[in-house]
Amino acid sequence: MKTEVAASPRLARVERWMPGVRALRTYERSWLSRDLIAGIVLVTLLVPQGMAYAELAGLPAITGLYTTVICLIAYALVGPSPVLVLGPDSSLGPMIAATILPLAAGSQEMAIALAGMLAILVGLITVGAGLARLGFIADLLSNPVRTGYLAGLAIVIFIGQLPKLFGFSTDADGLVNEARAFVQGLGEGLTNPWALGIGLLSLGIILGLKRLRPRTPGILIAVVVAIVLSIVLDLAARGVSVIGVLPQGFPLPTFPAVPVADMPLLLAGAVGISLVAIGDTISVSGGFAARAGYEVDGNQELAGIGTANLAAGLFSGFAVSTSGSRTAVAFQSGAKTQLTGLVGAALVLLMLLVVPGLVQAMPQPVLAAVVIAASISLFDVAELRRLFRVRKTEFALAVACALGVMFVGVLEGIVIAVALSVIYIFKRAWAPYSTVLGKAPEVPGWHDIRRYPDAEQVPGLLIVRWSAPLFFANANQFRDRIRALVAASTPPPRWVLVAAEPITDIDTTAGSMLADLDLELNAAGIHLAFAELQSDVRDTIVRYGLLQTIDEGHLYGSVKEGVEAFRREAGGGGAVPHP
Repeated sequence: MKTEVAASPRLARVERWMPGVRALRTYERSWLSRDLIAGIVLVTLLVPQGMAYAELAGLPAITGLYTTVICLIAYALVGPSPVLVLGPDSSLGPMIAATILPLAAGSQEMAIALAGMLAILVGLITVGAGLARLGFIADLLSNPVRTGYLAGLAIVIFIGQLPKLFGFSTDADGLVNEARAFVQGLGEGLTNPWALGIGLLSLGIILGLKRLRPRTPGILIAVVVAIVLSIVLDLAARGVSVIGVLPQGFPLPTFPAVPVADMPLLLAGAVGISLVAIGDTISVSGGFAARAGYEVDGNQELAGIGTANLAAGLFSGFAVSTSGSRTAVAFQSGAKTQLTGLVGAALVLLMLLVVPGLVQAMPQPVLAAVVIAASISLFDVAELRRLFRVRKTEFALAVACALGVMFVGVLEGIVIAVALSVIYIFKRAWAPYSTVLGKAPEVPGWHDIRRYPDAEQVPGLLIVRWSAPLFFANANQFRDRIRALVAASTPPPRWVLVAAEPITDIDTTAGSMLADLDLELNAAGIHLAFAELQSDVRDTIVRYGLLQTIDEGHLYGSVKEGVEAFRREAGGGGAVPHP
């Protein structure tokens, strides 16, 4: 077993910000063959997906290869995950297009510059988030919201790619207009049968192999078959658009020049893209780290993806994110370190420098098939079914997000998704679950009488559990709930005991409410008591001066202690159940 030599303090500081340096220093020769094989397998996805997702973003296919090469190199140096694969992403493509195309006004050169500046802004935001340790902002997109957002995005992508699959193009914008233009194109006989045939064949190969032989490189096979048929059948002469010879070489780094007036819109788009990219990175990185048995610094991940975006923006590229599918391919192929990504980048670069005509006969409908296959994978039917089965409110939240993306807009959809998440969180805190506790037969402790209808309540004692912090928005809800329970009790209780363990905080508004409620209950001959207060919440009560109103003797360490105290005051009546 190899013994790792400790790094010097200076080198350790370098490795803290550039984990790739440490990976190189500690690299084991036995890993080399696995990284090389994984890199060779990975490149079969990098080329077609990079080109397809570039066109999805409204950019020339070649920019997807530039982006792929440079972001893999940058992440290998700064990214902490040994297996994570970055690159052009299907979920970001429509967002990039929605941001840059209206500003580009039909100019391809301006679109490339705008995409580069957008990537730089995304890089600055994500690196800044990593340095500020703001990785938690990915939590603004809950699972139902994210599921709905991606489902809506999948439909938008699918409809948008149908004309290309059928061999024609439209100028429509927006889901409804694109769907109408596609149907109109079909009615006008614009379909190219050869384009549709090669596109459906490619799509069938990709989806069929994914289902029947998941580890078989379906995209590579589809591309090779399509190129062979394109040459044999001379599809270009039959009206099928092909890629053509790619520009040879690799661009030099340049800072994209864009009008200052476009910066506010680019910044707004960058925020939305960053939120999705951060969510992708944190979730995919954490998932593969758990499977492989290593730990990853989430904030360093943000620095890694941010650096990749900055580099992509300087080399005629566009914003990138983590790719779950490509990472899975690398992982299943035995990747051990970031060298896998470097091998993939080197092979793509070699193609650009030496054989740029390698894919010149690839039909454009094949790229549409690649994108459509990706869009289908974004639509998580199983998760939507699960949400409908287990929690219909979260299913409705997912559907609302999907509809927002579909009918309001891709960029606007991310704003809607975040807003719905925040509203949902606030609603859960504003009207939390609360219940009365009782003693169920032969069950230790005190439990929700809704779940245990035969639970016996203590005569004269009302035990209430409130499952949320107490703050300004729900303080009156708490007061009104206590009032309603007291009014519904026959006879009226002598004590109200709040099982307060779920109450993690009390703000000043809620503190004032508790003081007033205690006086109100005392006037009616009812004591207000608390059990299981967390120590920091108890300190808050003391700081607010509430113990001048609420009797300190009525703060108990457990519900059991509170019940026993009531039993003593009640004279130990036999009707009071023992916990």
